[in-house]
Amino acid sequence: MPFKTPKIDRVGIQERCAKFQSRSLKADTKKKLLRLALNMVDLTTLEGSDTPGKVKQLCNKAILPHGALPNLPQVAAVCVYPSQVKTAKKALNGAKINVASVATVFPSGQAKLSIKLDDTRFAVDEGADEIDMVISRGEFLRGNHNYVFDEIAAVKEACGKARLKVILETGELSTLDNVRKASEIAILAGADFIKTSTGKIQPAATMPVTLVMLETIRDYYYSTGIKIGMKPAGGISNAKLALHYLVMVSETLGDDWMNNNYFRFGASSLANDLLRQIVKQESGLYQSKDYFSIG
Repeated sequence: MPFKTPKIDRVGIQERCAKFQSRSLKADTKKKLLRLALNMVDLTTLEGSDTPGKVKQLCNKAILPHGALPNLPQVAAVCVYPSQVKTAKKALNGAKINVASVATVFPSGQAKLSIKLDDTRFAVDEGADEIDMVISRGEFLRGNHNYVFDEIAAVKEACGKARLKVILETGELSTLDNVRKASEIAILAGADFIKTSTGKIQPAATMPVTLVMLETIRDYYYSTGIKIGMKPAGGISNAKLALHYLVMVSETLGDDWMNNNYFRFGASSLANDLLRQIVKQESGLYQSKDYFSIG
């Protein structure tokens, strides 16, 4: 069996997270990690008021994050609703930036499976490279784990060649033991990434939750040799915290995960603070937030 589910030591997890935040980084290492973090961001707009114009503006920022520094790395992906996938694909105009789409009746997931599969297939047909699905938290909390597994497996099949990120919505799972179990189910059912949150529920990503998920990925890799990606989403709004997360990834999973193929940040507001810090590293001066576009 790939997993022997451990009982999570909450105190131990919190102590390890505190140690990750106490690490001191040399200037050259910090500069490198700031650029790496920017390359790991999924720029996201998931509002009912989204328009093609707003999505195009987001794609422009994905391609050129800051006009004053044209040599910056691009972000990893642009994440939109299925109805905006085609607009994003066209706006990116062949740039090596993925188009991710939420699906399965995001963010609630409250619909029958056939609707979720149609939602997924539509996004893929429109050109999505990645699908971010939500699990049925109500079924999970009822103990109906087989239902959750089967649903993820069906969505994975509907994805075709698109990579699947499975959102656990950890803020609704209550305990770290539940986070561990949900992570295991998602991985075994075919997730290419496991993701903390939709960003619509608080708390969203936290370091303890993310560490539990990283350790699940590590244990699966040790058992099978298969790498699974990780995406903390929501609540990571500043560069300092993002660097703490990268230290945690490096020390838990190693260098093979230190790229956007296996680690992402789902936090659009993070991009601007990363840019401010990168400009500070380059020029020695902080720029006002007004110098950076919102989307």
